[in-house]
Amino acid sequence: MSETTFSQHLSGKIAVVTGSTSGIGRALALAFARAGADVIVHGRRANAAEQVAAQIRRLGRRAAVVLADVARPAEIDRLVDEAWQAFGRVDVWVNNAGADILTGGALHQPFADRLQVLLDVDVRGALLCSHGAGRRMKEQGSGQIINVGWDQALTGGVSTESGQLFAASKAAVIGFSKALARGLAPEVRVNVVSPGWIETEWGETVNRELYERVRRQTPLARWGTPDDVAAAAVFLASDEAAFLTGQVVNVNGGVVM
Repeated sequence: MSETTFSQHLSGKIAVVTGSTSGIGRALALAFARAGADVIVHGRRANAAEQVAAQIRRLGRRAAVVLADVARPAEIDRLVDEAWQAFGRVDVWVNNAGADILTGGALHQPFADRLQVLLDVDVRGALLCSHGAGRRMKEQGSGQIINVGWDQALTGGVSTESGQLFAASKAAVIGFSKALARGLAPEVRVNVVSPGWIETEWGETVNRELYERVRRQTPLARWGTPDDVAAAAVFLASDEAAFLTGQVVNVNGGVVM
């Protein structure tokens, strides 16, 4: 997908994207900027976050950086406070930050340890960010929260240990998001974008047999890209999606769940 395909649906909006220093998170941050939003970049590494912020500024939008570890509740409180202080309000909050249990040494850690890091980051981190941001948005009278799920979280389509762990964590996020959407309505909309097989850094390293099998089994005959996920998120954050809340949008090339 070309980076020039995003129109100015979010002009004048302020967006926060957690975990926006690489992969899908980086694509989300840049897509929001191309759609007209000013963006608060979040991560744990200053250099990486500043690089993304610089790209946003080159697109003609304002950018701020907030560093925080979303596995730590106190840092989430600070993240929400600093996000609102950066530009005076937040209109869109995307919970994309996630723990890596698929690469390096993490892949070989015990099941219980991998579960704990997913619960800390993907579940508790997303829930607490949503709670803090949602309360502020309710008070300001408007806002959108977008949580990142997984298209196979509710179907058990991947039966490996990693698949079991991701299914548990992302199913929790999806269920929470649906309940939160009712709790924050009508001022705040809450939706979920659920990627399928996306060619992130991990996707680029999978063995060729798996890569081709996924491609053949996908109706649109390719892996998704981070920009595909970002395009769906931009739509959900825009006024064109004004009557959507509590919904899950699977970005997976037509794979039937």
